[in-house]
Amino acid sequence: MKNQDSIIIKGARLHNLKNISLHIPKNKMVVITGVSGSGKSTLAYDTIYAEAQRRYIQSLSSYARQFLKNHNKPELEYIKGLSPAIAIEHKTNINNSRSTVGTITELYYYLTILYERIGKTFSPISGEEVKQDSFEDFKKYINKFKKGQNFIISCKIESKFMISFLKEGYHRVIIDGKVKLIEDVTYTPNQIELIIDRLTYDNSSEFESIIKETYTKAISVGSGEF
Repeated sequence: MKNQDSIIIKGARLHNLKNISLHIPKNKMVVITGVSGSGKSTLAYDTIYAEAQRRYIQSLSSYARQFLKNHNKPELEYIKGLSPAIAIEHKTNINNSRSTVGTITELYYYLTILYERIGKTFSPISGEEVKQDSFEDFKKYINKFKKGQNFIISCKIESKFMISFLKEGYHRVIIDGKVKLIEDVTYTPNQIELIIDRLTYDNSSEFESIIKETYTKAISVGSGEF
């Protein structure tokens, strides 16, 4: 067995362990059995788990270490091949019948964060990745237009804020696909889009400055969507 595929322990002699050496394979379920007092818990918790935790905590800053319980170095000659470790204590007083290894160890919480940060979402309809567009993505889309093509930049808002936006200098909204002046709206529509700007495409540097300003406004007013 290759060294990187196993945990190698040599000369473990803590508590009931009498200078034992062994290789424990990784990526497999390993069960430690024996009579009471033979050192099962000492090997699993006080040696392997304790040393894995100790090495992890030692890698942290001194500020972070003061909030964590550190473990003493177990009595042994050396130990190699350790991975980050968690220990689960068997308890019979768990009230939630839906508890799992993930929830008890809080591993589920960290996996949620991991998927949130590095996971990718794909649309079941188009099959394309769903992601937040940057200004570069927005500009790339706009640059597909023909010179002289007219277009509108708008974003969804709540109808109760129309008057507030009118006071800020916005005058037009889109309701049911039609452009209307805010002062002409006499009812409360279900869906409404505020027109941020009406533009005509060209490829000048001045135009890029204009669409960047419009993009920033739309993101701000639409809370990240437009």
